[in-house]
Amino acid sequence: MSRIADINLAPEGEKKIEWARRSMPVLNAITEELEREQPFAGMRVALAVHVEAKTACLCRALARGGAEMYVTGCNPLSTQDDVAAALAAGGLQVFASHGVSDEEYENDLRSVLSVGPSLIIDDGGDLTALMHAEFASLLPGVIGGCEETTTGIHRLRMMAREGALRYPVVTVNDADCKYLFDNRYGSGQSVWDGIMRTTNLVVAGKQVVVAGYGWCGKGVAMRAKGMGARVLVTEVDPVKAIEAHMDGFEVLPMAQAAPRGDLFVTVTGCENVITAEHFAMMKDGAVLSNAGHFNVEIDTNALRACAESVYCARKNVEGFVMPDGRTLFLLAEGRLVNLAAGDGHPVEIMDMSFALQAMSARYLAQSGGSIAPGVVPVPREIDLSVARKKLETLGISIDRLTPEQEAYLGI
Repeated sequence: MSRIADINLAPEGEKKIEWARRSMPVLNAITEELEREQPFAGMRVALAVHVEAKTACLCRALARGGAEMYVTGCNPLSTQDDVAAALAAGGLQVFASHGVSDEEYENDLRSVLSVGPSLIIDDGGDLTALMHAEFASLLPGVIGGCEETTTGIHRLRMMAREGALRYPVVTVNDADCKYLFDNRYGSGQSVWDGIMRTTNLVVAGKQVVVAGYGWCGKGVAMRAKGMGARVLVTEVDPVKAIEAHMDGFEVLPMAQAAPRGDLFVTVTGCENVITAEHFAMMKDGAVLSNAGHFNVEIDTNALRACAESVYCARKNVEGFVMPDGRTLFLLAEGRLVNLAAGDGHPVEIMDMSFALQAMSARYLAQSGGSIAPGVVPVPREIDLSVARKKLETLGISIDRLTPEQEAYLGI
């Protein structure tokens, strides 16, 4: 039995899903293949992702491939209630609503795992962690899982090093067709969409501090520069710091960036990137936002402790009044700003990412449980297949190697 906010919201959610579906030709083509093949027949799929329109298209693709779907969110603020209602109205089991407490969020995760899933689709690693911690008796029935995020893969690799990961998990995030496009161009656009629609402030001319210069950070910094911001980058990795410098950005420690920044975006996957030390240095009116998976990059507990008072400045914007009269503004409670305060990555970008998810899930289903437990890369042919399908939908043709060129390259 689904647990959603209001089933009457389903018609509005259906409109969103249809809008997304129209611009997801790669996933649509794969959906037709799945419907013909029925690779998930008789399987239960537990899925924890951001419940919004593009994700709904993935859920329906797996369902049309024969899966019995159990869907929940991976972030308390990213679920769109109308989309959840549309999925439930269409026969999927959905346990998600916007703004749940931490306890309710974890109970929803338990709801999708308690059915004994055959496959797990995860975004951030919460399902996998909980499966091993509380549902160990059901682990023998799990064929494998897929992970969407850098943060989730980091958690998986820690489990694998400790010998604790009991089933294979395909690292969808590490596929070329995911991180080169989703992490860079998807994050670059959606983060600024979330920030701008939430604040209604101009980006041009501002000093923007981007913490972290991985693929997501590269995208965020690139788009900020394109909109006329002066971008400062903070890093702990010397190689990435040189990359940021060569890309034309000023690189410096957060302690030096804090007094200068007008707008901060954390994209590191680590905790306590911006702390009380930095809050004390910031300008009046500085805006704080996070684009990493979990709400730990900005120390929000310290921010509340530092403030004399806190008020709601506008939707998804909290004002923290400091003892000296300065006010710092936090967006979306420090959670993923592009999803908690926006619609997430552009549809065409997620078309590729969710095509990878669907094909990776099929790869696991067809393996019959023959893949050993551990962290498993996306097979290269799946990555190339998605790229080829994407080029076809774009009407782009490319050259092919001749037999002589293949021989020269040793292919």
